[in-house]
Amino acid sequence: MSQHGVGPRAVTRSVAFLTAGVLAVPALAGCGSEDPSGKPLAGQDIQPAPRDRIADGGTLRWAVDSVPDTLNTFQSDADATTTRVAQAVLPSMFRMDASGRPERNPDYLESAKVVETEPKQVVLYKLNQQAVWSDGREIGAADFAAQWRALSGKDTAYWTARNAGYDRIQKIERGDSALEVRVTFSRPYADWRSLFSPLYPKDVMGTPDSFNDGARKKLKVTAGPFTVKKADPEDGEITLTRNPRWWGEPARLSEIVLRTVPRDKRAAELAAGTLDLAEIDPAAARRITLAARPHSSSSPLMGPDADRSAADSLRSWAVANGSDEDAADEETVARKKLRKAAVKYARQQRALSGFEVRKSLEPAYTQLALNGAEGPLTDERVRRAVARALDRKELAKAVLKPLGLPAVPVGSHLALSGQAHYADNSGALGGQDTKEAQALLADAGWVRGGPVKEQKKEKAAGSEGEKADDTGEDDKARRGPDPAGHLAQDGKQYKPPHQGGAPGAYAPRGTAAPANQEAARLAKNGKPLTLRFVLPSGPGSQTLRTVADRISRMLERVGIGTEISKVSDESYFKDHIASGQYDLALYSWPATAYPATDARPVFAKPVPAADGSLNVEQNYTRVGTDQVDQLFDEAVATLDEGESRSLIRKADSRIWAAAGSIPLFQRPQLLAARKNLVNTGAFGFGTPVYEDMGFLKKGAKPASGPSAKGSAAP
Repeated sequence: MSQHGVGPRAVTRSVAFLTAGVLAVPALAGCGSEDPSGKPLAGQDIQPAPRDRIADGGTLRWAVDSVPDTLNTFQSDADATTTRVAQAVLPSMFRMDASGRPERNPDYLESAKVVETEPKQVVLYKLNQQAVWSDGREIGAADFAAQWRALSGKDTAYWTARNAGYDRIQKIERGDSALEVRVTFSRPYADWRSLFSPLYPKDVMGTPDSFNDGARKKLKVTAGPFTVKKADPEDGEITLTRNPRWWGEPARLSEIVLRTVPRDKRAAELAAGTLDLAEIDPAAARRITLAARPHSSSSPLMGPDADRSAADSLRSWAVANGSDEDAADEETVARKKLRKAAVKYARQQRALSGFEVRKSLEPAYTQLALNGAEGPLTDERVRRAVARALDRKELAKAVLKPLGLPAVPVGSHLALSGQAHYADNSGALGGQDTKEAQALLADAGWVRGGPVKEQKKEKAAGSEGEKADDTGEDDKARRGPDPAGHLAQDGKQYKPPHQGGAPGAYAPRGTAAPANQEAARLAKNGKPLTLRFVLPSGPGSQTLRTVADRISRMLERVGIGTEISKVSDESYFKDHIASGQYDLALYSWPATAYPATDARPVFAKPVPAADGSLNVEQNYTRVGTDQVDQLFDEAVATLDEGESRSLIRKADSRIWAAAGSIPLFQRPQLLAARKNLVNTGAFGFGTPVYEDMGFLKKGAKPASGPSAKGSAAP
C-alpha cells in the first residue's frame, strides 16, 4: 500500500444537516438507466503482440522491491512479489479483465456458477480436465477442501492473515465426477468468485505445519505456466522456469528472474543492461522518455549539470583559473568530477534509448486520511470542512497531468472507474467550497481572532535544532494562515483568488507580518486549529510530499494550520498510521473487484476490545458508522448482483458523508520496458498473462493498432 500503502463532484450541504444521524444521502448516481460504473480512465499499456511473433525462449529480468519472506499469499507477511509469483505458478479460478472485473480462467475452469440458493447456496465448479499439479496429480476437490479448512478460521494452529469468505463455507465435496467440485455455503456469499484464487495444493494446505512453514521459501508443487526454480533472499532473486506439465499455451519465455533492485537504482540498472522491466518513479520516466527522443537543442536538460546556469559555469571557470591556488585546486577537482559524471550520464542515456515508458493507472487510489479518534477531527464538522477546502481536481492534475495520464479525481472509496461497483458518490459530501468550509468551522466553534494560549515551543528535529533532513526524524514545519509569501511547488508565488483580505490570503512576498498576526488564526478554547500532517521521508515519497504541500496551502485559505512531520518509511505505517499518531496522512488503498469483502475491514466502525483498547481492524481513520457496517453485511449476503452493487454504492455515500477519508486520485503506474519486450508492462486492472510475455522475433512488429499508451480506454 505504498505510496504509501502497504483514488469528481459536488453538492452543497447546509450546516443544519451535518450529524450522521440526520444526514440525508442524495440520490445515488446511476439510479437511472445509464451505468454509473463508466470505463477505466486509462487502458493497459503492454505492447500487445500475437504469440507467433514472439521468440521462443529468453529470460525476462524484472525488478521487484524485495524477495518476499513467504510465498504463501494467505500469510500476514506476504507482499506484492508474493502475489506476482502466485499469479505465474498457481491456479486462479478467476482473474481480472482490463476493467477490473472477474472473469473465468479457462485454463482451470470449464464453468463455475451458483446452482442452488435454497436451502443453501451451492456453487458448482467444473474443472479443466487437463489441469494437473506439477507432480502429475489432478487438481480436484481435495485441494479445495484443504484450502477451506486452513482458511476457515476454525483451527487457530493455522497462522492465517485472513479468512473472509472461507468462514462462510459449510462443506466441500466431489461432484458427479472428479472434475466437479461442489461448495455449499452456510450463509449466502456474494463474493464467491474471490475464493480459491490462488489455489494451493493440499500438500501446502493440508496441515498447520505445512501451511505455516512449507510454502515460505519454496513451492515444491505448482500448476501454472511457470514453476519456482529458486528463491534466494541472499542474492535477492527468485527464478521462475517453464513448467513442463503445463497444459495451456506454452510459455514463450524460458525463465523469469525477479530481482530486488531499489527504486532509485533502477534507471542505472536498466542502463547497465541488467534489467528488462522495472516499475519506476516519475523522474526516471522523464529520463527514459528524453533518452528516446532525437537529440536537439530544444530538448530539456537533465543530468549532473542540468541546474547550472551560464553564470555558474563562468564563475566555476574563473575560480579554477584564479589566483587563489587552494580554491582553484578544489574547483578543478570538482569540475573533473562533474565532467566524469556527465560522461557517465550520457553513456547511460544512450543505453536507455533502448527502453520505453509504459503507463497506466493502478487499481489503487491515494487518499487523505483524517484521524477521527482525537483532537479537532473528532468533530465531523471539522472533518467536513477539511474536505470542502480541498480542490481534488487540482491535486489530481498536479500528479497525473505531467505524466500524460487522465487527471480525474476518484469518486468512490470502494471501486474505481470501470469497475462494476463504481459510482461517483462524492456529492454526499460536496465539492470545494471555501465559504462552506469556513461556515462549518464557525459552527464547530472555531473563530478567527480568538484568544490563543502561549504554546510551548518544541525544538526542531535534528542536531542543534536545525531543520531535520529526510533521515526519518520528525521534520516539523508549521503551516498556518501566514501573511508572509509562500512559494508554491512549481516555484511560483501563490496569489489569493481575489483581493480584499480573504481568510488565509497572502500578502505580496516580503511584506512584514502585522503585529496582530496571531489574532488572524482560528482558535477554540485557547488553542489554535493546527493539524499534525504525517508524511514518509523516503526518496520514493516525493509525490506524496508535493500533494501534502498543496493540501496545506488549501487548508490555510480556510484558517486551518498544518504541522508537517516527516518520519522514516519504516515507521510511517506501524508507528503512526496504525497506532493513530497523526491528524492527517496520505496513503493508498487497492480497489478490488470484491468490495463487500475486502473493503469492510477498512471502513468498519471501531469497537472496544476486551482489554479496553479499540479494535480498528484496518480502519486507521477510526471513523465508522453502524449504517455502513449494515450495508456491507447486506451487500455480501445477497446473490442479486444488481442489489449488491446498489448497497455498496449506498455504503460509499455514507462513507463520503462521514468524511473520515477523502479519495484523491488513482495512482499512476509507470514501467520501463525494453522496446522488443511484448505483452507486459502497465497492466492497469488486468491480471498478467505470463505465458504470453516474451521478446519479439528479429524483424517482427507488435500488433497493429493502438497499444493504449496510457490513453483513455475505448
